[in-house]
Amino acid sequence: MPACGSEDNRSSGCAGFAPREAPSSLTLMAKKSNSCRVLIADDHAPFRDSVRKLIESENGFSVAGEAGDGREAVEKTRELQPDVLLLDLAMPRRNGLEALRELASSSSPAHTIVLTAAIDKSQLVEALRLGARGVVLKDSAIEVLPEALHSVMAGQYWVARETVGGLIEALRSVESPAEPRAEHQFDLTERELEIVEAVVAGFSNKDIANQFSISEHTVKHHLSSVFDKLGVSSRLELALFALNHELVGRN
Repeated sequence: MPACGSEDNRSSGCAGFAPREAPSSLTLMAKKSNSCRVLIADDHAPFRDSVRKLIESENGFSVAGEAGDGREAVEKTRELQPDVLLLDLAMPRRNGLEALRELASSSSPAHTIVLTAAIDKSQLVEALRLGARGVVLKDSAIEVLPEALHSVMAGQYWVARETVGGLIEALRSVESPAEPRAEHQFDLTERELEIVEAVVAGFSNKDIANQFSISEHTVKHHLSSVFDKLGVSSRLELALFALNHELVGRN
């Protein structure tokens, strides 16, 4: 699949420069076929319309379809196979978490960004555990959706800045199942595992350095090694990875 949302795609719009000639219909069709296809699932038609217009104006993205409830969201995701699913958590017939759980069981390839009107830490953590790659507050969706779409298509998590602290705190309170953990398969050292737990607990590099009587430089070195071994690129991704792979809660 083309690198949807890549830097090349984002820079190809050349905002502020008029094209030398109007693109042909064939060019437009080819451009649309190479775009990242988004399915909008929300039970409010005016909101869907606003999001549709935003996506259609964003270079590299197109709207694959719309769904007005959770059941329809599941059906259309399976039918249309979009690259991104924008999924409202509060919908009739099947709420967003139920739809996400059903899609997760069928290994849907769509990158899901959940839409929510209010922060509910337990719901957001559950959504992320079920495979959601982003969280967007509906009252700021028009401003932040372009960045969120590009981020998740680049393989990153995107979480509204206001929610990051709450999510890390919620992750800290989640109890992991009493099953064997998989730390050894990632070749993490004992100190690296301790630092992973500290990150999930929400500690800063300075806090971690003080806790283990090491320098901040050493903390950064350990984190760089952990990021490389686990294939993550941010503290939030590390926290979610640790939760999903049961690397935390070691007693």
